Amino acid sequence: MVARQSESVAPGILLVDKPTGLTSHGVVARARRALGTRKIGHAGTLDPMATGLLVLGIGSATRLLTWMVGLDKTYETTIRLGARTTTDDAEGDITSRATPTDVDAITDDRVREEVARLTGPILQRPSAVSAIKVDGKRAYARVREGEAVELPERPVTVHSFEVFGLTRGQDSDGQWIEVTATVECSSGTYIRALARDLGDALGVGGYLTALRRTRVGVFDVMDAAAIDDELAKHVVSPADVAARLFPVVELDAATTVDLGHGKRVALDTPDASPVAAVDPHGRLVGLVTVTNGTARVLTNFPVEDPSS
Repeated sequence: MVARQSESVAPGILLVDKPTGLTSHGVVARARRALGTRKIGHAGTLDPMATGLLVLGIGSATRLLTWMVGLDKTYETTIRLGARTTTDDAEGDITSRATPTDVDAITDDRVREEVARLTGPILQRPSAVSAIKVDGKRAYARVREGEAVELPERPVTVHSFEVFGLTRGQDSDGQWIEVTATVECSSGTYIRALARDLGDALGVGGYLTALRRTRVGVFDVMDAAAIDDELAKHVVSPADVAARLFPVVELDAATTVDLGHGKRVALDTPDASPVAAVDPHGRLVGLVTVTNGTARVLTNFPVEDPSS
């Protein structure tokens, strides 16, 4: 159990290195207790078996998460070839195993050829055990109730699928090949589905045995706090985060008030969207779209009383 570390915390973004065995919701719950606020959300779920970078928004900074969920991501992964599971990862039950002969017949070059075919713009069918909603209910909930769920394919982009190791082995569960790789991909790409599709392309099945998210956009897991750290010390201000994501324009006092009230204001800055508008004290007032020297509010970030 995590003790409360602070009675209040200012709005901001918190990078957390999620440990294995904990759900993303569990990380949020622990952060709420530690920081003394319920106003916390996250950008991009990690499965319980996965580790790595989870981006949390606190207070009004949760509005920034909308602009972060679509960022590209990087994962370190281990895929085991030679069997299929119900969940496309090691947490599921084995549904079929390849024969030793079939596994032995797969050369390293063939693995790399199929990896190359899964790189670039592809159509991917998400794993049935996913958080995607089907008629208002999560797909994983339908699977747990015994339904057969097949989700439609959708376009994703695998920018890079770099194999670092191919290891062959045999144990009581049969013969296998383990593939260690780094994947850089668009938001919405399922690494479990990549493991499944690689195994299917090779005719022996495949599933994920390890997954670690190391990057979300410009944010790296090396800068993340452990869940048991003093989290309040690691919260980054909305203005600092926005400056890493968007162009920045500085407002004067009068324009700060007008923009805070949702008015359109004149700004001497190139057309862009979104643009981070900050007040004379460095506080993020809002994200705006600028067209022909006129700024229109996309999202405002009101002043919060941390003690409330």
